[in-house]
Amino acid sequence: MKTSLLEITDVIRSKNSGPYELTFDIMFKDGESFEKVCRAKIINEDLICRLYRIEASDIINIVEFKPAKAIKVTIKRPICSGDLGETDVYGAQQHAPLLGITFEL
Repeated sequence: MKTSLLEITDVIRSKNSGPYELTFDIMFKDGESFEKVCRAKIINEDLICRLYRIEASDIINIVEFKPAKAIKVTIKRPICSGDLGETDVYGAQQHAPLLGITFEL
């Protein structure tokens, strides 16, 4: 049975992590869902590279933080915050590709 990331999370958001990085926070509704996603390595380098069309070297880290039932992903910004051609100064709209993630647990 397919599960949507939206069904098992309370928060999926993005934000600046300084002018050169973006951070994505995925916060789960319960510990069981968090543990299942972590064990299955659903949120991984290949997925992030595919969703954001980046190289693995552009991923700074993927951290599973059990006390918060959260996964934090930090990547290099493709364009520095506020630079010419950049369209999301605060990085608050970059989480959209994560919203469509579905998987089997």
